[in-house]
Amino acid sequence: MGFIKVQKNKAYFKRYQVKYRRRREAKTDYYARKRLILQDKNKYASPKYRLVVRFTNRDIIVQIFSADLDHDACVAAAYAHELRRYGLKLGLTNYAAAYCTGLLLARRVNKKFGLDELYPGKQEVDGEDYNVSEDADPSKSPFRALLDVGLARTTTGARVFGALKGACDGGLDIPHSDRRFPGSKDTEGEGAQEKFEPNPERHKGYIYGQHVATYMKHLQKRGDDYFRGQFKRYIDAKVTPDQLQGLYAAAHKAIRADPLKKRDPKELGNNKTRDKAKPDSHPKKDHKRRKISVSQRKARVRVKLLAREKTAAKGDAKE
Repeated sequence: MGFIKVQKNKAYFKRYQVKYRRRREAKTDYYARKRLILQDKNKYASPKYRLVVRFTNRDIIVQIFSADLDHDACVAAAYAHELRRYGLKLGLTNYAAAYCTGLLLARRVNKKFGLDELYPGKQEVDGEDYNVSEDADPSKSPFRALLDVGLARTTTGARVFGALKGACDGGLDIPHSDRRFPGSKDTEGEGAQEKFEPNPERHKGYIYGQHVATYMKHLQKRGDDYFRGQFKRYIDAKVTPDQLQGLYAAAHKAIRADPLKKRDPKELGNNKTRDKAKPDSHPKKDHKRRKISVSQRKARVRVKLLAREKTAAKGDAKE
């Protein structure tokens, strides 16, 4: 066996540069992040805004971020568990819920910056592609943001594009194309942009949850065991496949009517509600002495002196 030179010696490790923590944890793609946040230097104090879409097992998080020198600043946020306030209590992580969450964020952002009346977005959901920049007012531009999907796969029909479509229909200016919306097909198989053919009817079905309704009907035909195993919460809530479109349409209308709807007192947070507030079995004691006025202090001293005089008078009477 020939001589093998050791490459990773002491000099190698002295010059080894550790990657960023979030890169080591596979949480941040810094190659993409750099291109999303860098702004021309002649545009002073005008950062690029990002529409950040993230999915967890039970929730959808849609936020608008701007990058500062040492941290990211959140401009606005919307969560799928907030959709309970608008009538959606089930299926909070599917494509239709992602659309509603994106719509909720867009209406909040426009209301915050006074653009809600100027840019109402697309109120009729038909699945067609929509860009608010086409209806831009010369006096005031629409709020512009770039889609940040993180490490998610941008496959055709992915839920991140549901949030994107909801934000666009809500009145935000987000550069995009319709090649990754549900139903889009590569007509010639070469992957070119102009060769993709969109399918608005199928996209509309996804926005109204019709793909879920179709699957519910499919499992109903297979048997109650299959259906109950997958849609037990829908059965308990007495939600049928034919009611889904009406539920989502009502949610869209309610979001546009009041995007800043406050939380119900009984609602504690994601998946946590209660009918009555239970009394605390171990109430916390306030060890800090509360400040009282001079008159209250004198009155307290007077009460103590009177009690002392009464005690002394009783002792003299016994003697």
